[in-house]
Amino acid sequence: MTEPDRRREDPDEFEEIVAAEQDRDPDLAAIEAGSRTLRAQAGARPTAEVPSRPADPETDRALRDVETELSKRWGETKLDPSVVRIRALMDVLGEPQHSFPAIHVTGTNGKTSTARMIEALLTAMELRTGRYASPHLQSITERISLDGAPIPAERFVEVYEEVKPYVELVDAREQHRLSFFEVLTGMAYAAFADAPVDVAVVEVGMGGTWDATNVIDARVAVVTPIDLDHTNRLGTTPEQIATEKSGIVKPGATVILAQQPVEAAAVVLRRAAEVDATVAREGLEFGVMAREVAVGGQLLTLRGLAGEYPDVFLPLHGEHMAHNAAVALAAVEAFFGVGADRPERTLDPEVVRQAFATVTSPGRLEVVRTSPTVILDAAHNPAGARATAAAVSEAFGFSRLIGVVGTSADKDVRGLLEAFEPLMAEIVVTRNSFHRAMDVDELAGLAVEIFGEERVQVEPRLDDALDAATALAEEEHEYAGAGVLVTGSVITAGEARLLLGGGR
Repeated sequence: MTEPDRRREDPDEFEEIVAAEQDRDPDLAAIEAGSRTLRAQAGARPTAEVPSRPADPETDRALRDVETELSKRWGETKLDPSVVRIRALMDVLGEPQHSFPAIHVTGTNGKTSTARMIEALLTAMELRTGRYASPHLQSITERISLDGAPIPAERFVEVYEEVKPYVELVDAREQHRLSFFEVLTGMAYAAFADAPVDVAVVEVGMGGTWDATNVIDARVAVVTPIDLDHTNRLGTTPEQIATEKSGIVKPGATVILAQQPVEAAAVVLRRAAEVDATVAREGLEFGVMAREVAVGGQLLTLRGLAGEYPDVFLPLHGEHMAHNAAVALAAVEAFFGVGADRPERTLDPEVVRQAFATVTSPGRLEVVRTSPTVILDAAHNPAGARATAAAVSEAFGFSRLIGVVGTSADKDVRGLLEAFEPLMAEIVVTRNSFHRAMDVDELAGLAVEIFGEERVQVEPRLDDALDAATALAEEEHEYAGAGVLVTGSVITAGEARLLLGGGR
């Protein structure tokens, strides 16, 4: 199918999406009020780094103005199968995406955690890094990181002002303006080129072939586990989704392939053969040799492309995080040319240990308070929910777990709830501020079908839902080991993080 045939752009639908995107910003007044109440309760504690709004009022206003302008563009939740506009922007910006080598990361689950691990390894090896990620938990500045930290708000605004004239030039030439995600992608590549960075770690926004990030020529392509998600945009089978995601594999690149469904792996291997790319497969060329639960995380022995790395402490929970670590290690080895045929280039094991010990992944099984323990997790599809449920069961000895769940309407919500049902004693259903959030009554109806009416409570406001779940966890002495898991969406996790005092 040709690119024009695949565009499927409808002017009426475009205007509808733009109008909806303007409603994305949270009800900050309500969130701030709830945040003050929750932070006043005992047990709140600092959380891993995520930038808050800048303290300087002028910078804060400028950042809000930029966010407002961006929100009026075509939202990132609709896939436009074309890279015409982003290529036009790169052209007028002077092709900044070609000024640094890159590691490109796609997949259904684990992209962000894997990218953060890759970034930590590269930083430990004294390289200047850039990382581009989506979506963000609390601040839009999280999407562009330099040297392991989100870009300062002042610099984010500066980069936007620098690229804005070029964005407007492309807007004037094209049928539709550049989208929200395309502008941010252009900003990230411009910021990386200006820094300059030694290497960029770039997550796709959605898919691969037609994703705006795919104008880079990455020497390493990482494919994390593929599952069914965004099926209305990427396809309804693992093969179809893998076909879209394998589009990031460039001629002569090295592909780091996480464990996959057989049909998805076959698609990626076929793409690699077509473009003469080298493939390293988890479970064959690299993998997790051993793992054991440890205080605050897990202790791993990882097999890389050219040798073993024992005694690696990873301060993240869950078997899926161990597999993410193996994928990240192999990606960095491939970037440096390490392989079974070049064992002399094995990475320094002590540097690898130091790097993994520093890894954080906000909103991914993140403990944000104690008494009772409250965990945030951004699982938003059944595969992610199953991984989260297994990790919570393994790492936390809860006698009773209360769930706070707010999802997007376009997800497999039934599958997600079914994955959590054996784990959660009770569930408080709610909604986040995003316009695509599932209606709370509709979510409650599904939850009642799966959990039973006596185990379901409805609280339309997230702050009230957190209060209700905390009360349920604390209500009887026999549940001294009770906890709360807040999940269902990146937006839900991010807004709960703000309410509970994280990243202030």
